[in-house]
Amino acid sequence: MNIIFYRYNSVCEPDFIDAFKQMGVNVVEDDDGMKGNLDISTKIDRLGDLIAEYSPLFIFSINYFPFLSIVCDRLGILYMSETVDCPVFEIYHNSIKNKTNRTFLFDYGQYLSVKDYNPENIFYLPLGSPTERVSKLLGDESRYLYDVSFIGSLYSEKDPFTELKISEKSKDKLMSLMNEQVDKASFGMEWIEDNLDEESVKEIKATDSLMGSTEYVCDLDNFIVSNNYLSYHMAYMERIRMLNSLAENKDINGIHLFTRSNTKDLDKSIICHGGVKTLTEMPFVFRQSKINLNITMRSIQTGIPQRIWDIMACRGFVLTNYQPELEEYFEIGTHLETFTSIEEMNDKISYYLKNDSKRETISQNGYEEVCNKHSILMRVINMIKIVTSA
Repeated sequence: MNIIFYRYNSVCEPDFIDAFKQMGVNVVEDDDGMKGNLDISTKIDRLGDLIAEYSPLFIFSINYFPFLSIVCDRLGILYMSETVDCPVFEIYHNSIKNKTNRTFLFDYGQYLSVKDYNPENIFYLPLGSPTERVSKLLGDESRYLYDVSFIGSLYSEKDPFTELKISEKSKDKLMSLMNEQVDKASFGMEWIEDNLDEESVKEIKATDSLMGSTEYVCDLDNFIVSNNYLSYHMAYMERIRMLNSLAENKDINGIHLFTRSNTKDLDKSIICHGGVKTLTEMPFVFRQSKINLNITMRSIQTGIPQRIWDIMACRGFVLTNYQPELEEYFEIGTHLETFTSIEEMNDKISYYLKNDSKRETISQNGYEEVCNKHSILMRVINMIKIVTSA
């Protein structure tokens, strides 16, 4: 059985390739997505040559690419994709209706927003843990080097909201909305979505070429404002607030941040290490931290981000903001811990730093749970079952 795996250098690709190979699938890698100098027509021609040579059961990609869907639809070949980001704007492209698609979305809120455009071929499937790769990499590593750590961007370098050329009145309205959203819930953007004003959206639309496009199955104007502008700024706001609040917690012997972002707005006591390599260095930080903090992007409405699955694969202790889907797969307080406010986050950090045995029991429980039920290999098996039974 051959498949063609379209690659664009996502860090998730190697784990999925390994999983397909464990299933006995011959994976033909199309790495044209890694070559920034290739135009779409060249990619299509070269993909066509691969299809003619290998006669694949399906084309696969991490995240959804409309041009792959269009090619597969014209040739009558299945196109399977798994989103690892949210939002993925491309899933709203008109090509999402193509009957050769087999599209898997990890965020249930995102799934609900698009499923009716192709109900037989769009599926909800949570992300998984890279348990086998991580176990081989870490071996028996068991040292603790950090009390509390966070790996991730602060989004100071990815914040389009700060560059918006709109009136101060509209910016103030949007800032107020973001602050209210953060105060009202620890996840999602429901308050913002319900209260966006038309004037602010109209001003942003005048600067954004995606808004108003006819290439999409629905009007994305409000969605783009919420997810492409406000969610990034909210991520920056929340991460700075949370990390700075930890700096005042006297029970913590060092807050360790691993990021390539500008850290100028952080408390000077926070220990900034720079970035780490996702596949080879990050797992050691997760294993060597007593508490691993997760702060989910607001654009992930209900789902479980990859960071949580990665931490648990490393037998790390997870403390995360609450997300509705967590309780579908884990028992809070048994497999991981959650918080719904900065105060609760600090209280739980203090508690678990003083209770090593409880913390380590939760870490072990979480690790066993993802190994037994939620590995990436298991997710790939599910996808292949769905594709081959169609």
